[in-house]
Amino acid sequence: MIEVEVKAKINSFDEMRERLNNLNAEKIKTEYQEDIYFNSPVCDFSETDEALRIRKTKSENYQRLFITYKGPKIDSKSKTREEVEMEIEDENKCKKIFENLGFKEVRTVIKNRDYYKIDNFEISLDDIKGLDPYMEIEITLEDNSDYSKAQESIFEMFKKLEITDGFERTSYLELLENKDKQ
Repeated sequence: MIEVEVKAKINSFDEMRERLNNLNAEKIKTEYQEDIYFNSPVCDFSETDEALRIRKTKSENYQRLFITYKGPKIDSKSKTREEVEMEIEDENKCKKIFENLGFKEVRTVIKNRDYYKIDNFEISLDDIKGLDPYMEIEITLEDNSDYSKAQESIFEMFKKLEITDGFERTSYLELLENKDKQ
């Protein structure tokens, strides 16, 4: 599966909620997410532009766990990349497997995320612990045959939401790591 995703820094969640409301976006859910990132014993994911994480999600109705692998970005405009994800049962057992294979825990990224839906767009407002407000717009494709068309439509949606700058290709993990270095 290919995740075509573009992220932008925003000024205010309230302002963006109003704009989404004006476009008749449907709020799907609010979710707490805790992402534990790991680095490979074979290669440095910060150099290969890959990611491996365990994601813990919580909402009013459920709590779920996932392992996610994200491949390197495949273009220079967005965060488009292969994503492979599967649900797991036990976070601690998964961490133990990763550690026994030589993977090292890098950092935990914590966020509260509001999800919205407009047509085939999934839009999230991301309140990340330690960072300014962000918004992501994504389209999921089964393959990468036509990701450029999906990417163009995402940038058009940003324009409808009056966002024309502040785009960011760096992951939240990298943004937090860079902030720590300052």
